[in-house]
Amino acid sequence: MKRLGLAYNPTSPMAVSLRERAMAWCAAHDVEGWVSEAADRATLLAQLPETDILAVLGGDGTFLRGAWAVAHVDVPILGVNGGRVGFLSKVEPDALESTLDLLAADRFSLDPRMVIEARILRKDGAAPLDEMHVGLNDAAIVRGSQARVMRLELSVDDSHVATYIADGIVVASPTGSTGYSNSAGGPILDPTARNLVVTPIAAYLAAIRSIVVSPSHAVTVRVIDAFDCIVSIDGQEDVKLHIGDAVQVTARDEPIHVVQPEGAIPFWDLLRRKAQLLPS
Repeated sequence: MKRLGLAYNPTSPMAVSLRERAMAWCAAHDVEGWVSEAADRATLLAQLPETDILAVLGGDGTFLRGAWAVAHVDVPILGVNGGRVGFLSKVEPDALESTLDLLAADRFSLDPRMVIEARILRKDGAAPLDEMHVGLNDAAIVRGSQARVMRLELSVDDSHVATYIADGIVVASPTGSTGYSNSAGGPILDPTARNLVVTPIAAYLAAIRSIVVSPSHAVTVRVIDAFDCIVSIDGQEDVKLHIGDAVQVTARDEPIHVVQPEGAIPFWDLLRRKAQLLPS
């Protein structure tokens, strides 16, 4: 490892402290380090080329911002928990320097994580290029500020699956299956799997609940009736939807690569430990 990127959450004192510790490690080990706020997309995209690893310092939201960047510039990504639970992170704060030592010695592996693409299809059939969004976790078609249910039509390819009266529908990747989708009653998938998990949110009298779809298929959610509706990509980008609009979600062919330091906790052990940190 010759060049290390650090994307951090500037509002987190822990993440700021981790940034300073990581830069001090870089200076002591003859590694070029650079720093960017995780929300600064332009800086991330400019700095990522020729970078060996991007370390993300913060909580899960910070990690998702870093994941967006490495989905555009293929650089391995490592999560260092500077948040409360940090489910996407593999490294706790006290292990920062020892983990960087492992990376410098090439003592790590890479896990592929499926990325989703969400294309917004307007009711007239047009889909401008700027309405294609990339996410690691999920695309959530949900009600906006008004507490009113919506009627949403779910299709897989050309097959109509169900029409829901609900608060929304979440289409998640395996990595995102532990988040909003699981909170809505969806299953947890191995994060290295390649599937789409489709879960209605608070669906009224629904006969079909959460389903798992092959990555070779496209999942489309169309707004049939709604007072206020948005699609939220990874909780980072919100786009307003209108009656007749649809969101088509597919699995991207190219994954991102998550750094697994030697001796890292296996996912299912991590799941149990992180779940114990959540309030009951």
